[in-house]
Parts: sequence; C-alpha cells; structure tokens
Amino acid sequence: MHGGGGGGWWSFLRYDEKKDQPEVTMALIRRVAGYARPYTVKIILLLGTIIGVSLLSLIPPLLYRSLIDDALPNRNLTLLNLLALGMIAVPTLNGLLGVVQRYWSAQVGEGIIYDLRRSLFAHLQRMSLRFFTHTKTGELMSRLNNDVIGAQQAVTGTLVTILSNIIAVVATLIVMMSLEWRLTLLSMSVLPFFAFAVRHVGRLLRQLRRKSLEYNAEMNAQMHETLNIGGALLVKLFGRQRQEVAKFSEHSANVRDIGIQQAIVFRWFFLGLGLVSAAGTAIVFWLGGRFVLNGTFTVGTIVAFGTYLTQLYGPLMSLMNVRVEFVTSMVSFERVFEVLDLPVEISDRPGAIELDHVQGHVRFENVSFSYTEEVEGIVSGLEDVERFDWSARFRLPAKKSGPEKKEEAGEEEGKPSTSFPPLPQWAVHEVSFEILPGQVAALVGPSGAGKTTLTYLLPRLYEPNSGRITLDGHDLRDITLEFLANQIGMVTQETFLFHDTIRANLLYAKADATTAELESACRAANIYDFIASLPDGFETLVGEQGYRLSGGEKQRIAMARVLLKDPRILILDEATSNLDSRSEALIQSALKPLMQGRTSLVIAHRLSTILASDLILVMDQGKVVEQGTHNELLARGGLYATLYNTQFGDK
Repeated sequence: MHGGGGGGWWSFLRYDEKKDQPEVTMALIRRVAGYARPYTVKIILLLGTIIGVSLLSLIPPLLYRSLIDDALPNRNLTLLNLLALGMIAVPTLNGLLGVVQRYWSAQVGEGIIYDLRRSLFAHLQRMSLRFFTHTKTGELMSRLNNDVIGAQQAVTGTLVTILSNIIAVVATLIVMMSLEWRLTLLSMSVLPFFAFAVRHVGRLLRQLRRKSLEYNAEMNAQMHETLNIGGALLVKLFGRQRQEVAKFSEHSANVRDIGIQQAIVFRWFFLGLGLVSAAGTAIVFWLGGRFVLNGTFTVGTIVAFGTYLTQLYGPLMSLMNVRVEFVTSMVSFERVFEVLDLPVEISDRPGAIELDHVQGHVRFENVSFSYTEEVEGIVSGLEDVERFDWSARFRLPAKKSGPEKKEEAGEEEGKPSTSFPPLPQWAVHEVSFEILPGQVAALVGPSGAGKTTLTYLLPRLYEPNSGRITLDGHDLRDITLEFLANQIGMVTQETFLFHDTIRANLLYAKADATTAELESACRAANIYDFIASLPDGFETLVGEQGYRLSGGEKQRIAMARVLLKDPRILILDEATSNLDSRSEALIQSALKPLMQGRTSLVIAHRLSTILASDLILVMDQGKVVEQGTHNELLARGGLYATLYNTQFGDK
C-alpha cells in the first residue's frame, strides 16, 4: 500500500491479522543467535553490566525513604550526609557502568554488522551474471546498508533492551513485594490492558516496517541508476530531468508517508500504554495513601513505592512492546537471509580441479543456452524472491514479473505462438566447434545472432542449458572457477574502469605487478605514451567508469590490463565503430601482441582480423551456420559471402 493512497494511515488499523502473522520461529532465532555466538564472552560481560545498572537503580528509592522516615524526623545530620553522598555515588557508578555497557554493546553490534555485511557481500560475489541483470543495484545497496544496520539494531538495541527490562522488572518486583505485597499485586492488575494494546498493534507495525524497507529500496534504486555518470548522461540527453524528479518525488513521498504512518501508530500505541500506566499508578497511590492515613505505611515507604512504580511500569511497557519491536526488527534479518539463501547458479563442483598446464584447446559440444528458460531451483533476481518463508526458504514465482533479459539490443522480441508449453528462446542453440591451441577464431554474424552470449559461456558467466564446453578435454564445470578466471582474459566493447587511478585499474589484473611490468604492458597496448603525457602519469584518476578518458584510451588500458594478466585464452569484442581512425589504428596494432600465442575468440568487425583468423564461425539466430577459413566460406556462397560482399566488398 502506498502511503499517499486511499484510506490513509487509519486503513492499516483495519488490517486483518490472519493474513500476515509474524513468523518469528525458533529456526529464525537460532540462525540469528548463530551470528551472536562468536561474541559470547562479550555478551556475558554486557549482561554483567546490565545486572549492575539494574541493581544500582533500586537504591535511590530506599535512600528517599530513609531521608523522609529517619534522617529528617530524627534530625540525624550524619545520616543526611551519607544519604547525600549516596545520591551522588549511585548515578556516578550507574553512568560509568553505562559507558562500559555501551562499549560492549558496540563491540557486539558492530561485530555482527561486519559479519552480516561480509557474508552478504561474499554471497553476492558468487551470484551469476543472470542475477545481476535481473536485479537493481540500488536494491542490493539497500540490503547491504539499511537491512544490515536494522539487523544490528535488533541485536544491540532490542535484545539489550529486553535483557535490561527483564532484570529491572524482576528486581523491582522483589523489592516492592518486600515493602507491601498487596500494593504490588494491585500494581500488576493492569497487565492485561498492556497485553491487549500490544496484540492489536504488533502485526500492524511489522507490516509498516517491511513496507518502509521496500520503499527505501525503490528510492535507493532510482538514485543509483540516475546519479551515476551513465544514468545522468542519459537523463540529460533525453531531457528527462522533470520526469525523473517526479518519479523520485513519488518514491520519496512513499518513504515520507510510511514514516508518518509509523510515527502516528507508535504515538497512539504509547498513548494507550501511558494511560494504562497512569491508571495503575493512581490506584496504587490512592490505596497507599489510605494505608498512610491508617498508620499502616510511612510517608517514606509510599514515596519509595511510587518511585518503584515508575521503575516498574517503564520496563514493563517496554517488555509488553518487546513482541512489537522484536518482530519488527526481525524483518531486517528476514530480508538479509532472503539474499543469503538465494542459491548460487554457477559454482565449483565437488572435486573441481586446477590444471597443471593449460594448452588452450577449446571445444563447444552441442551447446544450447536460453536467457528465458527457467532454471530449476534458481531465482533470477531479487524481484523473484517472495515473502521470506522458513518452511521453503524461497519459492519460484508462477509467472515472470517483467521482460526477460535479451542478449543485446538487436535481440528479437517475438515469442513462439504455440500455446503450451512455450518453447524457450535460444540465444545459442546446438553450437559445436573446436579451437586448437594458439588459434584465432573469429565470430561474425548479424546483430542478435548470439555472438556475445557465446563469449559469455566460455568463462562461465552463464551456464549452458545443455551440451558442454571443454578446455584441454576437461569439462569447464570440473575446473575451479578461480582457476578458469585466471586462464581467461576478456576485453569487452563496453570497457569498465573503476573510479580510481590508472595504476590501480591496471593492478586489478595483477596486484603485485612491478612498475616495469606495467610500463611493458602499456607499451604493448599502445597506451604508454598517452599515460606518460599526463601530469600525474599512472596516478591519474580516470573518473566514474573511466569517463574522463576517450573510448579508445579506455580500450587500450583494458588491453594493457589483460596483457598484465597474461591469460592463456583471450576473448575480445573488437568493435570500434565509435572510435576515430587513429585510435582504431592504435588498437589494431595493440591486438597483435595481445593475441600472440594465445587461443583467441574474437567478435570480429574488421576485415583484417577476419582474414588473419585461423577459423571463422558464422552465426545466425543462435546457431553456427558456417565455419571454416575465409576462402572456404567465400567459395560456399552462403551467409558469410553475403556479409562479406555487403560490408567489405568495396574494401
């Protein structure tokens, strides 16, 4: 429900509890406790400070009673001095213990937030490319920040409060019972009214909390998409500033309205609890006053008892609200665990190996892959994750929630007209070919033919739906992902550089590379002279996504980075349609050392690359329709001959 719509905040008060009951199970609590287990000693120390603070808080009312009943009536100056010192000493000790308590609480809380965030980030690093193409980056940022911090607050805030209040209530009741058992029982008679208020508001606040996190995630997603350099450029080029502001205003309004709803519901909730507490206090003072008038009580005792009532009802109100706060705070843990429980689509098989020596012999054997075919047990992105459920962890949706990811802009939109079951749209279908060690294979074909998808399958960015890919006779799934990544270097058309120095971007390939190695790689990629001409040289910041550099400069830095990595297999998209002739010539000369002695798979756009290749793979509609050398394919007069005559016939 959007905060700005329909019935306003009071519509939540008509919320049917049965539709969304809190699901704080022992399984969830045990899992949360698992993150606290490494901090057991610190938690024990924290508990000790909580007990100390609670016991010290019981002393002031007894000091008041002694002052009123003994020191003042008996004009006992010595006792008066001691009581005055006690009134200073107790809050001082309480404050010092509070500092220690906060220290241990921060130790535990910040430790847990570190562990949660690290686990979440590490799990996201293992997710396949499919997951990231189906998920907004802003939503992931929200899980890593807002939800993790919410989970930390549940431990250091809610749980500490629960322990403090339980100890305070028990200790206060013991002292009150020793003073007057009848008044103590009377003060407890209002408990059912506390429980009534909590029961009818708890589930409502939990739903508001989940909605608040969802709205914040939507707002974060838009900010991330439109405030990075690529998004900001697109907004300006299409003049969509007004529309984006309107969209952001809507997201912000949702966040604002849900915050207002939470504030109002909380205010009404605590108003009710306050009235119940006031009624209980009034009844106790009325009856206690009668006891004083009858001589059963001393004035000091009723004053002390009244102070203890305040110390009892405050923690008691918090404890009655524990279910509300605890269940609400568990929403953050639920959302974190939703991501942590997402299965990893591409991972190392048990017993995966590292090869002693890589020759670079690549084979595709009847390989098929579809972006749209549902993979059993795999959730494509966060939008496919349903409400967290401990009985099923996650469930695949019955229907897709949005358009599927296509391989590239030219992918066909049409779907088969067969009614049931629908046929998958194969991006790559029954592809078979072989590249011998050291050979260069050129991929050619019209846009949307499946060329990019094919290059994504070799480094296992995606997993084939059927068939297999081998390296030196070993199925890629039998080789560890880390080892495979170290053997493959990839230069994509859209080069990505971190917002860091040129040196840092190059060292991403080899962290321990020397300056001499950096310079050698840059010379081979024809980028060294440009770097040397910069005032800061290798320490020059490249800007967000490398936008301070030209397209050709970014590509040559990417080539230098791959040369520094020194992989056995090279994957290259050599498109240079957006480059000037000089940059294209520099890149063309940089390709020679880049492909030297390496098995290369190149999406070829230049005639020189196609002619220099050992094998040409002609793709159309996801299939390799022709393969062979340039002369062989021309002689056949097929698709390659048509493409050649169309694109290169006059060259």
